[in-house]
Amino acid sequence: MKLSVLAAAALLASNAMSSFAQAAAPAPAGKPFTWENATVYFLLTDRFNNGNPANDRAYGRKDDAATARGFMGGDLAGITAKIKEGYFKDLGVNAIWITPPVEQIHAGTDEGTGKSYGFHGYWARDFTAIDAALGTEDDLRTLVDTAHANGIRVILDVVMNHTGPVTAQDPAWPSSWVRTGPACTYKDVRTTVDCTLVKNLPDFLTAGNANVALPPLLVAKWKKEGRYEREVKELDAFFKRTGYPRAPRYYLMKWHADYVRKYGFDGFRADTVKHTEPGVWKELKKEASLAYEDWKRANPGKRLGDQPFFMTSEVYGYSIRHARKYDMGGGEHVDYLANGFDNMINFSMKSDAQQGYEQLFSDYSKALHGEMKGYSVLNYLSSHDDGSPFDPLRQRPLEAANKLLLAPGAAQVYYGDETARVLKIEGAEGDANLRSFMNWEELASNAQRGAHRVAEVREHWARLGRFRAAHPSVGAGVHQMIQHSPYTFKRTWQKDGVSDRVVVALDLPNDKVVAIPVGGVFNDGQTVRDWYTGASAVVKDGKVRFGSAAPVALIAQD
Repeated sequence: MKLSVLAAAALLASNAMSSFAQAAAPAPAGKPFTWENATVYFLLTDRFNNGNPANDRAYGRKDDAATARGFMGGDLAGITAKIKEGYFKDLGVNAIWITPPVEQIHAGTDEGTGKSYGFHGYWARDFTAIDAALGTEDDLRTLVDTAHANGIRVILDVVMNHTGPVTAQDPAWPSSWVRTGPACTYKDVRTTVDCTLVKNLPDFLTAGNANVALPPLLVAKWKKEGRYEREVKELDAFFKRTGYPRAPRYYLMKWHADYVRKYGFDGFRADTVKHTEPGVWKELKKEASLAYEDWKRANPGKRLGDQPFFMTSEVYGYSIRHARKYDMGGGEHVDYLANGFDNMINFSMKSDAQQGYEQLFSDYSKALHGEMKGYSVLNYLSSHDDGSPFDPLRQRPLEAANKLLLAPGAAQVYYGDETARVLKIEGAEGDANLRSFMNWEELASNAQRGAHRVAEVREHWARLGRFRAAHPSVGAGVHQMIQHSPYTFKRTWQKDGVSDRVVVALDLPNDKVVAIPVGGVFNDGQTVRDWYTGASAVVKDGKVRFGSAAPVALIAQD
């Protein structure tokens, strides 16, 4: 019998961690989902899993890119297959963030690091079409529907700042739509917004209200594809309903909100946010929220709860310490949380994680329950474009899991964090090092990574992830240390009449069982369970002692 990668890895991990009493049970129902405690799995669709090899050479693209800068075959069907396999659910993931699936420029172009293609999704050619290398509209609908059927929300990456680079095959959009210079110098708002991000990346004119006609390239393309009349009719209805001028940003808002209305995306991750006028995002949030409510009304059997539409912001360089006051230079500051966003991607986590547990956790808890109360951050340790990840060679994968998945705030797991995918590719330059294909083979073969095996690493991430998913207090609760050694803390959370509390102990000895203090959280005589080993115990004298040794204890009353 041929085992799936997940089944094979589970068997290997079970053997690797056989000293523990039993595998942790699945999350029980009852605790509500909250975005402040979300575990978001971020993947580059082309780099994750190839579900349909027949679409690998769309638009005549060639295999002539520089190292790790061409399409590799991952697609929407590949993600859906892994959802069905239970891969994400087993990790405790409750939201998947996919890179933009829209049709990319067809040609390759040299951006200074060798010939590159738009495999990453950020070089749009047509926002209204799915890139054929990733699949079809049916593939996208199936992905979102399958995710929802498994209790997983889906976040769409959206680009309002720029088109794809100009090539001989991919002409520039009209000058009424984009600027092609000058390049940004990042000294203040003007030199960050009224400019192109990099050379040959046309910047949308999102500030003006002047009416513009559809780009000729789209008109010709849509007519060739037989959908021109339909697209124009939809645009006419949109502008009539809203009363917006036919300015570039409103076309973009309509096109992006359509993905919510048609497929049921639960949120947006907004790209290159600080390079666009802040108010644009507030307008986008309004249209996306209307679309989300329309979709929920039309699909009552597919919706997951009644949370409003969610948006997280990529303001490159933002730190949780900026709170609600991001410094743009020149004495100018912007509050992006007042401009449509619920959450800010936290770029400082990968360096903050070099600190000890208590400083990291207590600082983050104070910030989130202080000046940022009502909002959150999305923490990460590695990503697709941050050249300074925490532990790029994956020598500290268990510590990375502890710090990311147990830190206050939402958590972004970058594909391969949980399988110790090395962030270095021989012959690659720059961010290409961060974008290798998912290391499924290493997971299936249980490859060695430093002091650990890959399946062991993944199982550690999964146990923490399932605990986190079941207990909103982990990411959304108030943090308080209980003791220094072994390091033990508690988290407590309460909202809308629902409460949750947990105790976590880290760096426990592997060779002996120790008593863990839980007084003030759980009472004597109460039975609690350790989600790491699955063992249960009764609280006595304010402490609990489980029957088997493990490096971590994840304690809750379930």
